[in-house]
Amino acid sequence: MSGVSASRGPMTALRTLYPPVEPYATGMLDVGDGHAVYFERCGRKGGKPAVFLHGGPGGGISPTQRRLFDPERYDVLLFDQRGCGRSTPHASLDANTTWHLVADIERLRDVMGVERWMVFGGSWGSTLALAYAQAHPQRVSELILRGVYTLTKAEIDWYYQFGVSEMFPDKWALFQAPILEAERHDMIAAYHRRLTGDDPHVRLEAAKAWTIWEGETITLLPDPDVSAPFRDGHYALAFARLENHYFINGAWLEDGQLLRDAHKLHGIPGAIVHGRYDMPCPAKYAYALHKAWPDAEFHLVEGAGHAYTEPGILDRLVRATDQFVAPAASR
Repeated sequence: MSGVSASRGPMTALRTLYPPVEPYATGMLDVGDGHAVYFERCGRKGGKPAVFLHGGPGGGISPTQRRLFDPERYDVLLFDQRGCGRSTPHASLDANTTWHLVADIERLRDVMGVERWMVFGGSWGSTLALAYAQAHPQRVSELILRGVYTLTKAEIDWYYQFGVSEMFPDKWALFQAPILEAERHDMIAAYHRRLTGDDPHVRLEAAKAWTIWEGETITLLPDPDVSAPFRDGHYALAFARLENHYFINGAWLEDGQLLRDAHKLHGIPGAIVHGRYDMPCPAKYAYALHKAWPDAEFHLVEGAGHAYTEPGILDRLVRATDQFVAPAASR
């Protein structure tokens, strides 16, 4: 399954989302440390089990994400990670690390009552999916990753210090605006001081600037439908605080750990879907993961950025979920 593709032929119709679907079950799971995690299950109870890991950290889930899976064949669990979405307490950084989330995923698997499940993660969700799969490979039947982010220092610096700043100088100026010039040599640290400070107005101003920077640089072309939610103050506060908290701590990973330990994925079939012009997550890391994990198909999508809603990326993701629910003989 080590095939590589760059794009589909011009006569092939692109796959799109399945029709809207409502959860057949929802709940709040007490995961300890004062946190309660919201989860929902969609599709057909008893269908192929899967878990969806959202981006951010702090992005939360949305109804659109349910539609990446055939509701007649999948039983999908989606959840808001600690501190965001409908999970409580909102925007909390306490007891909120990669390894807390990995433990939460295992608790949710127990709630679902399955031995193994397909794991689907995009952006930060790909980071978390890799951390979970490397910690619990026996629990992962397949792995779908979109917008691969291995969360090395080089990747963080590329997006928050120098790199993407050269592609979006106008938007970068707005990202820098809340930060004094003397502090701009370390934007992550400067934002951390504001996002964790005592002044709620400063926290909110910083959160919005941080979140808008991301919302307006994740698509190849401007897309107001994608970037609009990033302007909401309630959403921005959790998104910015959690992202910054994880990134200033290197997500509690050794630098390069997820690529170094890719051998632990041996035998797990998968798909890597990445936009050629993904700004937050440079394609070189997705390619490096492909080389280290030959069990996965690699799809580098031309004319696409980072967002899963971009047509070429969405096509490949839906094809991947369809592929892994098909009988083994027909794959």
